[in-house]
Amino acid sequence: MLSRHIDKELGPFLLRLSLGSIMLFAHGLPKLLDYNLKKDFFPDPLGVSSQLSLCLVIFAELLCSILVILGVKVRLTTIPLIITMAVAAFIVHAGEPWKKQELAATYLSGFIALFFLGEGKFALKR
Repeated sequence: MLSRHIDKELGPFLLRLSLGSIMLFAHGLPKLLDYNLKKDFFPDPLGVSSQLSLCLVIFAELLCSILVILGVKVRLTTIPLIITMAVAAFIVHAGEPWKKQELAATYLSGFIALFFLGEGKFALKR
C-alpha cells in the first residue's frame, strides 16, 4: 500500500497525465496536422475569424495540454483549456443534443478540477 502522502499526490498526477494526453493526441495534434484543411471552415463562435479561432484552440489543446502533462504552471495553463471546453460545450454545440456537448463538458470538469488541485508533487516545475 502506498503511503497517504503518495496516495494524495497520485490523483492530480494521473488526472494531469490522462486528461492532458488524451486532449493532446485526440484533439490538439490532429487539428495542427489538419490546419490547412480546417482553417477556413473552423467554427468561429467569438467572431474573431475561423483561422484565429483554430489557432487559439490549437494553442489550448496542444501547447497547454503539454504543459499540463509536464505539470508546468497547471493553474495557469488550464485556463485556456477551460475556456476552450466551455465554448465548445455551451456555445459551439449549444442547441445540439447533450451527446454532442458531453465530451467537452467532461473535459471541462476535469480541467476545472486540475485548476483547483494544481500540479501536485509529481510535476516538472512547482
